[in-house]
Amino acid sequence: MSIGNSKDYGNKGNNFPWQLKMLQGIDAIITGQTGNTGAIRTPRLISTSTTGTISVEVHSISVYNSGNAVGTLVVSGGAAVNIPVGATINMDAGGNNNRFAPGAFVYDATGTTFIIAYVA
Repeated sequence: MSIGNSKDYGNKGNNFPWQLKMLQGIDAIITGQTGNTGAIRTPRLISTSTTGTISVEVHSISVYNSGNAVGTLVVSGGAAVNIPVGATINMDAGGNNNRFAPGAFVYDATGTTFIIAYVA
């Protein structure tokens, strides 16, 4: 990077200040575009044949019915949705900071087996 060479009295041909400002600007652009907030996400995995509630904020969730019977999933207090054998439901809150409220997912895997993967 030689474009920023300063020939003024204080820098005497040193382009470090210019290079530093360019790198800081590039870093700010990248951080702004990726929305990198430094948040740490925790992936979790459950295999269950019972009923339960996901009681934490969820960024994304996937529910797979690996058993031999129909199970149900209730999202945010809505109607129960049947999940047939071999079916998968995927939901994502969209965006880095969006999430579903705690308790938004209630499942009933009685008589079957759900594999639930989610990111909190």
